[in-house]
Amino acid sequence: MKLLHVVSVAAALASLPMLRGADANSSKPKPYTLDYCLVSDEKFEGSGMTPYEMVKDGQTIKFCCKSCLKDFNKDAAKYLKKLADAEKKTDKK
Repeated sequence: MKLLHVVSVAAALASLPMLRGADANSSKPKPYTLDYCLVSDEKFEGSGMTPYEMVKDGQTIKFCCKSCLKDFNKDAAKYLKKLADAEKKTDKK
């Protein structure tokens, strides 16, 4: 009886990702492809600042420093659109 219970619990746990509609790749955030801060437009290389990363709505966002996070959070939709537009431009090249 215990074996049946263990198998039932294991099967239920294994099916949880399917119940959420998730697949194996959905847990990985989309990488940030730009070489500059989304808020300040400052290039990462040579800035001397420690870049800060976060994930928002499945998208990795990278800033030149943690203080840019405050500005990002004031209007995240604006910056996410800016990121999408910038990525479209780089895809066309």
